[in-house]
Amino acid sequence: MKRFYHLSCLLLLAVTTAYAQKATSPKPFNHVNLKKNAKTAARPKLVVGMVVDQMRWDYLYRYSSRYSAGGFNRLLHEGFSCENTLINYTPTITACGHTCVYTGSVPAIHGIIGNSWFSADLNRSVYCAEDTTVTTVGSSSNAGKMSPRNMLVTTIGDELRLSNNFQSKVIGVAIKDRGAILPAGHSANAAYWYDGSTGNWVTSTYYMKELPEWATEFNNEKFPQQYLAKAWTPMYPRASYKLSTEDEKPYEGRYKNATNTSFPHELSAIANSAIAATPFGNTMTLEFAKKAMEANQLGQGPVTDFLAISLSSTDYVGHQFGPNSIEIEDTYLRLDKDLATFFNYLDAKVGKGNYLFFITADHGVAHVPGFMEENKLPGGLWNDNAAMAAINEDVNTKFGIKGAIRAVENYQFWLNHAAIEAAGKSESDVEEYIISRLMKSPAIANAFVLKDLDDVILPSVMRNMFTNGLNAKRSGDIQVILAPGYIDGGKTGTTHGLWYPYDAHIPLVWMGWGVRQGKSNRTVGMTDIAPTIAALLQIQMPSGNIGHVIEEAIR
Repeated sequence: MKRFYHLSCLLLLAVTTAYAQKATSPKPFNHVNLKKNAKTAARPKLVVGMVVDQMRWDYLYRYSSRYSAGGFNRLLHEGFSCENTLINYTPTITACGHTCVYTGSVPAIHGIIGNSWFSADLNRSVYCAEDTTVTTVGSSSNAGKMSPRNMLVTTIGDELRLSNNFQSKVIGVAIKDRGAILPAGHSANAAYWYDGSTGNWVTSTYYMKELPEWATEFNNEKFPQQYLAKAWTPMYPRASYKLSTEDEKPYEGRYKNATNTSFPHELSAIANSAIAATPFGNTMTLEFAKKAMEANQLGQGPVTDFLAISLSSTDYVGHQFGPNSIEIEDTYLRLDKDLATFFNYLDAKVGKGNYLFFITADHGVAHVPGFMEENKLPGGLWNDNAAMAAINEDVNTKFGIKGAIRAVENYQFWLNHAAIEAAGKSESDVEEYIISRLMKSPAIANAFVLKDLDDVILPSVMRNMFTNGLNAKRSGDIQVILAPGYIDGGKTGTTHGLWYPYDAHIPLVWMGWGVRQGKSNRTVGMTDIAPTIAALLQIQMPSGNIGHVIEEAIR
């Protein structure tokens, strides 16, 4: 009996050992396993990022009854909409927005604190993409003296190229140089933008020595003149634009040489420069992007490629006419049709389901103050340069300091520290006096010394936004917060740049490869876009990233 027991134990041990070895032994390394792994780790052929410059979130729905099935409505039907996407820094300005979308970072880290900013070392304003070491490719102007060197971190495109030893191709396209250069990143194969002085698409020697033949052929087509040979008139009967104000408004801007603000807009005489400020600028940009895709065979290779497009014309039209104009409604109705055409193009060239697409904005926009006044809503005007001049005069009278404020940009003042010290005055006394003068204006909600931000009583949302926008080496000394509805501008048109929802609430809709269908009202940040792409592509997030993956959008 005892012998039988021991024999049974030995048999059980042998079976258990054999099973364990079978369970833990690695599978043979063969091509079948490689195919299975490749299928599991499949990536899209192409990622297309689209920033619609100055697109307020509510434009997704305000005109939805007039949109086609194939444009914005296709996005909302097939894709995943992050309905409560907010910019999480200030100022809400173009260069900052494009950089934050593609870096997952904020101005405090990536260094792009505005379209331009004052440099105390250089004693002048610095443009976000300026680069004196490069020259223009594609025209004889200075429009190409640009590069991404002022951006201090990597982009998601840089990380994509790093992930496979630079096999992926990354290209940026926009009318605005900053809208093409900053999203594309440091290691991009190319970035192209529009030179309004010549009517050519250009680049810089940062990317290449000569313009590709396909781009030269595109320029030779003279698309600006073609698009503007006829006047810009509404797509539909003017009376059908019931979501907009009357056509002629005194607070809308005029085109050069125009005598009114109404349709039709005759622009053929100033075609090269005017194309950007019409919906046809978007059409031209998308046509150029298609040519760039085809010439570079984006989405046709063994690795994922990236195309970063920014549509700048919505910003130009919005600044001039405002968000309640027939012009902006017509611009979005035309953009909707352009998007439908572009999606059909991607379906045919890359394959539906083979590309990852997202659309967002770099910022929103405020209502025109004249419109606000007309409708008994709070708002008004403030002029930063006039404020600086008046305060400098007052400071000189009180303290004997000439030019105490050196510059004003991005709702910040840069102080002349040397002049204050030379006058033997207390810097804190001068700062306190400047702030007291600012606070007398009804346009100013608050003003404070940026180095004292931690001690200023602010709602947590505002504090975080100002902290994220404060770059220790590039930001100014005194921060101004305009009151709700106020803008820094003139009597016509409007602008953006503040922390308020009308400037900071932006659309974000994903569609295509790896994306679920649906929507979420959870608050996410603009900085969450880049890490979400990184998670989908299984690559490292950009070097300055502070964002989080939007998990509910991923299938």
